[in-house]
Parts: sequence; C-alpha cells; structure tokens
Amino acid sequence: MLPPWNNNKIITESVHQRNVFTIQINSENQFLIEDEPRSTLDGLTAEIKKFILNNNANPALSENPEKAIVSLKTDRGTSQQAFIDALDAIQAAYYEIYADRAGISPREFRELDLSTRKHQQIYDAARKGIPMNISMAEPTHAD
Repeated sequence: MLPPWNNNKIITESVHQRNVFTIQINSENQFLIEDEPRSTLDGLTAEIKKFILNNNANPALSENPEKAIVSLKTDRGTSQQAFIDALDAIQAAYYEIYADRAGISPREFRELDLSTRKHQQIYDAARKGIPMNISMAEPTHAD
C-alpha cells in the first residue's frame, strides 16, 4: 500500500549534479551507489549524512542541505525488500540528522507525538533548513 500522493514541492529548476546522491538497484538486487558497484548497503546512511551536511566543504558533495537530493532508482525486477532496505537507509540518514539537531535519539525523534505543541516545535526546529529531499524515479525495464 503506497502513501497518498504529496504535491508539497515539485522541483522545476535544473539541479546541479553535485547536489544529487544516486542510488540504483538493478533487477538482480545489485547496488550502484554514486557510480560504484556494491553488494550491500553497509555504510550508506553515514555516506548520505556526510553528503547532506557537506555545506560546500567538499566540492564533490552537496552545496548545502536544502539543495541535497538523494535519488533512488530501481529496475522493474528489483525486489521489494531491496527497495525498502535502500529507502530505510536513506530515511535513517535524515532521521539521525534531525535527532542530532534535537538532542534526542533517532527513535525518540520518530516517536514524537506531533499532536502536542512541544513535540511539533522540536520536530519543526530539527528539520528547519534540511528538507527530506528523496527522488524516486520510475523503474526501468530489466534488460
């Protein structure tokens, strides 16, 4: 079951390639992360955090958190588990960043009760200036 479509922000301007962290999964569930073949997702969350929080320090990484985009592209033959594992690693990077900014654990951050004003303020402050920019491209056909 997919979440409802969200029209919050659709990027219409061109995006500089340095601001895009690419993850591809083929029909055999093999990963290509930033053009590097990988057999596992080990270390991916830390790499994404470094990419997002670069703040122009390394010219090979994103300019700043607001411009950073993590792109996930799969193949029609990619298993659902491989897709979910990659998406979990991506979201974990963002939740760890937000939790660090809030001074709480990632689990505590994910469990914030956004119906309370205090928790909503913590949530908003932690995410300020760091949108969860995840791009999921239409799957390609396996060759």
